[in-house]
Amino acid sequence: MSALEFVNVSKSFRDVNALSNFTIALEQGELVSLLGPSGCGKTTALRIAAGFETADTGAILLGSTNIISLPAHQRRMGMVFQSYSLFPHLNIRDNVAFGLKVRGVPGDARKKRAEEMLDLVRLSDLGHRMPHQISGGQQQRVALARALATEPHVLLLDEPLSALDAKIRVEVRDEIRRLNRDLGVTTMFVTHDQDEAMSISDRICVMNNGVIEQTGSPRDVYNNPATSFVAHFVGSINSLPRGNTRVLIRPENLVLATHDESAHWRGTITDTTFVGAFTKISLVLDNDNSSVSVLAISTQIDNNIAIGKSIGINEATR
Repeated sequence: MSALEFVNVSKSFRDVNALSNFTIALEQGELVSLLGPSGCGKTTALRIAAGFETADTGAILLGSTNIISLPAHQRRMGMVFQSYSLFPHLNIRDNVAFGLKVRGVPGDARKKRAEEMLDLVRLSDLGHRMPHQISGGQQQRVALARALATEPHVLLLDEPLSALDAKIRVEVRDEIRRLNRDLGVTTMFVTHDQDEAMSISDRICVMNNGVIEQTGSPRDVYNNPATSFVAHFVGSINSLPRGNTRVLIRPENLVLATHDESAHWRGTITDTTFVGAFTKISLVLDNDNSSVSVLAISTQIDNNIAIGKSIGINEATR
């Protein structure tokens, strides 16, 4: 039995179909990311699960119970928002304990549980501070602790990293993955960032225009995209001519030709970008004018590679 399941959930806002027969099941302890561009329906799905939006049709099963008609406070969902949404007049410990207070948990038990949660997110020494006295990354970890304090059946995360700078974003992302694994809490993570989804997820659900384009492991979605949309949205992709058709090939699956006469495609280098272990080589194909990128191992690149030079490329053999 799945921990959380959407069954043919649909939602429209006037003449806009936000979700169309959305169906997916999350297993116990699984972390599933809803990935897609703005307006694809991923946040709508999350808000319907939380009880903040009402579905037009369909069912949401928590275990074997259909919770579609239950109010939000009866669903046992933990929610973390894009903005930290901490109460500015409460200290960190009281912010974490707030949901417990609403549920009528006695004061000593609330304090003990809040301290346990702060220890879990490695902020045990900051419980006395006010929200404005800690960093954005720390505030989001407090929001995580607050969501987990009530022992939710499912943790719902709505773009929780988008307000953080790059370094802190990675730290909090890793913290979310650690908590998911340590606690075994079923987690639904909404993001438009493919790198976040690839690094944190057990499975990725790629969405577009209110429907699911593909669901699978990060490796499967990247290596075996089910649709052209998935191929272009998840990772970088090249479209190259082959006979009377075109093929889609990842930059890392192209190699520079060692002998020009054996090159499947030829082009002129327009840019090179050194990124450490790899170098991105951008070129325009001869007789086609397609822009193509090749991701090559830096130590294997000829030092003569330069803008304006003509080169050949082939598809890498597997």
